[in-house]
Amino acid sequence: MTVTYAASYAAWPPGTDPDLLRRDVARAHEEFLSTGRPPRPVRDVVRDSWQRSLRGGVDPEADGPRSPGLGAAELRDYRRQHPMAAVLPVVRSLLVEPAQDSDQLVAVGDEHARLLWVEGTPGLAARAERIGFVEGAQWAEDAAGTNAPGTAVALGRPLQIYAGEHFIRPVHSWSCSAAPVRDPDTGAVIGVLDLTGGDDIAAPHALALVRATVAAAEAELRLLRLRGVLPAAPAPRAPGASGTSGAGARLEVLARDRARLTSPYGTVELSPRHSEIVFLLARHPRGLGADALAARLHEHESARVTMRAEMSRLRRLLGPQVLGSRPYRLLLPAATDADEVRALLARGAHRRALARYPGALLPGSDAPAIVDAREELDWLLRRALRDRGDARLLLDWLDRPGNHDDVELLRAALRALPRESPRRPVLRALLDRARR
Repeated sequence: MTVTYAASYAAWPPGTDPDLLRRDVARAHEEFLSTGRPPRPVRDVVRDSWQRSLRGGVDPEADGPRSPGLGAAELRDYRRQHPMAAVLPVVRSLLVEPAQDSDQLVAVGDEHARLLWVEGTPGLAARAERIGFVEGAQWAEDAAGTNAPGTAVALGRPLQIYAGEHFIRPVHSWSCSAAPVRDPDTGAVIGVLDLTGGDDIAAPHALALVRATVAAAEAELRLLRLRGVLPAAPAPRAPGASGTSGAGARLEVLARDRARLTSPYGTVELSPRHSEIVFLLARHPRGLGADALAARLHEHESARVTMRAEMSRLRRLLGPQVLGSRPYRLLLPAATDADEVRALLARGAHRRALARYPGALLPGSDAPAIVDAREELDWLLRRALRDRGDARLLLDWLDRPGNHDDVELLRAALRALPRESPRRPVLRALLDRARR
């Protein structure tokens, strides 16, 4: 199957002046952080990623990813069992060795944009270490904001991120080109290949080189499968990932309009409508019929025929081993990141629950059942924070985008803070403004 990628996924359209573009993007980034509204000159793919990063609570001033990296022993074990290890010789032959005298880094990541190998010139590697771009680091969008490997995995397609298009400011001196690597049998994303360096990495030839290397890597995987050298096994689950056992699936729906489903058959990012459907099926393990699904997704009509067509498309995407029918149901036990937050709240682990809550459940959905689930989880979390009365947790909540006008928790924070706290005047001002 041939896929045509929109020009917006390339950083430099024909005739672009890189210096002028750098200045325009830097101004756009400042304006976005000040107003929350992305200016027009920004590419759609960057604008959407900035919005996801902001909703996910990524700090634009952070000096690197907010998720912890893997220790040396854990990383060694994980790399040994990951299918991307099989294509490392191809990547080194096509990308690393020819560029030994160039100022660039080559990163090979897993299906979650965790960096498994980072190779290149020592001086550049030392600079990259300052922003946490190191082996074992998590560079998914929800950990590091807009960046080529993380956004390529999120969208499932090649793209470039140039300088100030990165969400985190300390990364603005870098540019990168990345492309996902897919399983030759299932088509699921199993890894990502990234080229990182200066402005020249945003030039068209860099992305073409990455895509060519990915094509060679996927061909190598296919050949190894045919020879029986590489088993037709699913990619291993990332170390420390919570959720289901190896026979189950995990659905990520928090701070995402497009849910990400990880199963023994790989990882796939779902469309907004498919995200709603899979979330509802995860909540109803015994399954739902077409009418029941339609009623939960539409306010006024059942749209049974439309729902059946949608389910047919979803079954082709996920495969018959994941999605069953009569009634529609997931054939694997599935847990969601929203379930994990609820479970932590039920155990009284409020700090961990808040840390696992990057933002609202499928925030762009207006389907009745999704709105109910989103509001219920938000209410449970807010009630737990209010009742706990921990000033640090309350401030963590209030410092997140969109929570500055939460009157109830502003009051709770003022009750919890000591009288001499320097935060009190700011909170009082926010409370006064919210009550107007």
